Amino acid sequence: MTRWAAPFAGAILDWRLKRGKEDPERINERRGIAGIERPAGSLVWIHGASVGEVLSILPVVEHIRKQGFTVLVTSGTVTAAQTAAQRMPAGTLHQYVPLDAPQFVNSFLDHWQPGLALIAESEFWPNLLIETSSRNIPLVLVNGRLSERSFSRWKSAKKTAQALLSSFDLCLAQDHDIADRLSQLGAPRVLSTGNLKFDVMPPQADAHDMQEMRRTVHNRPIFLAASTHRGEDEAVIDAHIEVMEKVPNLLTIIVPRHPERGGEISSLIQDYQLVPAMRSRNHLPDRGTHIYVADTIGELGLFYRLAPIVFMGGSLIKHGGQNPIEPAKLDNAILHGPHVHNFGVIYSELNRQRAAATVADAHSLAASLVRLLDDPGLVRAMAQAAHATVIPLSGALNRTANAIEPYLVQLRFGQ
Repeated sequence: MTRWAAPFAGAILDWRLKRGKEDPERINERRGIAGIERPAGSLVWIHGASVGEVLSILPVVEHIRKQGFTVLVTSGTVTAAQTAAQRMPAGTLHQYVPLDAPQFVNSFLDHWQPGLALIAESEFWPNLLIETSSRNIPLVLVNGRLSERSFSRWKSAKKTAQALLSSFDLCLAQDHDIADRLSQLGAPRVLSTGNLKFDVMPPQADAHDMQEMRRTVHNRPIFLAASTHRGEDEAVIDAHIEVMEKVPNLLTIIVPRHPERGGEISSLIQDYQLVPAMRSRNHLPDRGTHIYVADTIGELGLFYRLAPIVFMGGSLIKHGGQNPIEPAKLDNAILHGPHVHNFGVIYSELNRQRAAATVADAHSLAASLVRLLDDPGLVRAMAQAAHATVIPLSGALNRTANAIEPYLVQLRFGQ
């Protein structure tokens, strides 16, 4: 959104509200009107767009909180706000990021007056960056990401890219290739510090819920389709039906990337003449349940621990795949579709180590499931390989912490 588009903010927000993409109780935060008071003292602002980015900055938030600073986390989605509320350390503040219009951004900055701003991954909103930089607030890109596709687009507008990237005092990239792309587009100072997602602790699981689910499912074989997107659920259901011919008591669990799709998925399952159950309605899967729709927030840790075999969503459609690091850390055998460019390096290494396997459609998903369900030893071998692949890749937190330490020192002595 730019200056000329600001008058349309009301219409934009109304459209998003009707689709459940905004929190009606906190809608003014999107106009830069704070929902809470600013505490006294220095404040570090960290922005992550959605759930993935919020989770990736979690180690950095914890690091800065331990040093005694107030931390404000902003995000742009309802699910990210819910994730922040569940996973961020005590005392962390959260607000929705303002829409990218100068008056909204300035209202936000006037209230919060951050002494340091950390922007995660690829949130290159022009007004947000320019207005923050113009106030001499140090801006640091953390866990910076720029795909080859985005790089090609930005090269055709290199002056614009350079103007935006020059707002950053420092860019910390996920790998050397991304660092090189940022440098070529005009970022003044770039370091490769690694991917913070490898340093995020895997999600926890409530012990009571875990016990209850294990008692409920008893000895049924379980398959998890995690973070599915619209257009993938049909393939999962088709695969379930095919696998049922050989494994009639199979329980498939679908955790949609967007929980508000739970009712839609449940109706789809019924269209296939199967029996669903929905977690959002406090239902548990019984013996008659074919597919369990876990349409809640913050419970993937429970289902990763429950199901030894996981299909990662966003990969059968051209979304780019969801993050496989959490299931890898929790010892899951991983299946995924062909579209995994969002995490291409990680998936490539998991495949190379035979910790993950690619499926192309419902039939190949079913064939892989049948093979794995028939060979627990292979499942264990894949799970062990997945864990062994991702654990050595941590360390980005230490490198990121070292890079931002001079800014924190300056902020501390400026109090």
